[in-house]
Amino acid sequence: MAGTRELNFTVDDSPTSISVVLAWAARLAVIAAFVFIGASKFSNNPHSEWVRVFERIGWGQWFRYFTGAVQVTGALLMLTPWTLTIGALLLGCTMIGAAITDVVVMHAPGYVLLPLALLGVIASIGFAGTYGSIAARRP
Repeated sequence: MAGTRELNFTVDDSPTSISVVLAWAARLAVIAAFVFIGASKFSNNPHSEWVRVFERIGWGQWFRYFTGAVQVTGALLMLTPWTLTIGALLLGCTMIGAAITDVVVMHAPGYVLLPLALLGVIASIGFAGTYGSIAARRP
């Protein structure tokens, strides 16, 4: 058909400076939270909440140290784009474990909301970081 126009739609999906700042702010907040939460598990105070929680879980206090180490490591791995996915997976696994433990071991299904909310935030940051680095590499 002569004289017809062709419509071309383009989508600019490159990250804006505001989206980059917001993504980093969320990532740094999660990193700080998990460094704090993980480091607090290393306290040897017999009256601390974590000591009592892990006594109730029944796997021994070594599991408290292991969980703290996984959380601190996962948080630190989220600092760089190259290790973001691994860090998000580590933290996600701890939150899935916490949710299962809250329901099955602690018999407190209401407490499952916090680990699941954190899991959603971790997944969002992981996907945003992965997508942002892919979008930034496009020509």
